[in-house]
Amino acid sequence: MGTTLLERPEKTEQKGSKLFVPDYIFVEPNALNYPLGQELYRRFQTKGIPMQMTTSHNQVRGIPGDTEVEKYRNAKRTLVIGVRKTLKFETSKPSAEYAIPLATGCAAHCHYCYLNTNIGTKPYVRVYVNTDEILAQAEKYILERPGEITRFEAACTSDPVSIEHISGNLKRAIEFMGQQQFGRLRFVTKFHHVDSLLDAKHNKHTRFRFSMNADYVIRNFEPGTSSFHQRLEAAGKVAKAGYPLGFILAPLYWFDGWEAGYTDLLERLRSQLVPEAMEDLTFELIQHRFTKIAKSLILQRYPKTKLAMKEEERKYKWGKYGKGKYVYPDIQAKALQAHLESEIARLFPQARVEYFT
Repeated sequence: MGTTLLERPEKTEQKGSKLFVPDYIFVEPNALNYPLGQELYRRFQTKGIPMQMTTSHNQVRGIPGDTEVEKYRNAKRTLVIGVRKTLKFETSKPSAEYAIPLATGCAAHCHYCYLNTNIGTKPYVRVYVNTDEILAQAEKYILERPGEITRFEAACTSDPVSIEHISGNLKRAIEFMGQQQFGRLRFVTKFHHVDSLLDAKHNKHTRFRFSMNADYVIRNFEPGTSSFHQRLEAAGKVAKAGYPLGFILAPLYWFDGWEAGYTDLLERLRSQLVPEAMEDLTFELIQHRFTKIAKSLILQRYPKTKLAMKEEERKYKWGKYGKGKYVYPDIQAKALQAHLESEIARLFPQARVEYFT
């Protein structure tokens, strides 16, 4: 089937483009039973990208690399075309009632990303082609809550905008939710490739959010993502297209000069956002956290990272299933929260802060 991994062609991705173009592709046989799977198979066959079959999107073997770092970086450049068999949606508090699984994995290299824990041994990008089945399951969840709004988070395990040019699944989900009286979609992105979503029939049922941060954090910990300016420009396009807009400020990170850094971030947002963005604007505030597993993987994959992860300087916060994570001690967490909420109130008095965690 196609070429083998040993016949890897020269990359043809346009220099400077952040659109994800995979170096390697694996295909689950069952994916070819779906129109999207067939379409992607035909499309990538013509591009000369190495393709192999794999028994399952959870069992991908053969990604090259002599060291663990090489294998990880090659995995982040690998696309797996698969079928989402588990249609039981996970909960997604406090953002939404459920996480809708359109894809898993991300090609960006954010050092702090919680996917280092959630999909630690499988960092490749998975696109699911049984979209109609996934959306039908979402409709069942909506019907289980008659008369209540049911929100679905589409970015729990991926950045869906970063792969929308490949799958088109996000637009399908947006237009599906646009037709649901009580269904709502939410997702967040660090990418500016939004043009294909601007004409979607969203009916204001999708909140389009952008992850923003202080310049220090973007510069040091978010390689492979769109710049602050690109995200801000994309946010303006989205607001003009009528989507409700939101910003997730995450992870809120304690660094020398953090107060001035976050004030600068919010002042740039205020001065450059289009007027349409102010009509229904939300903020979500999430402090930096890590697990022991994540710390180990981050240091292995990004050995030169400046990310501060000293357990003795943190508070251990217990979570569900008897597991927990390291967050900032209460004094630091409350200082972050107070400063951000005060500056948001000053600069965006009509906006609402949905939560701090």
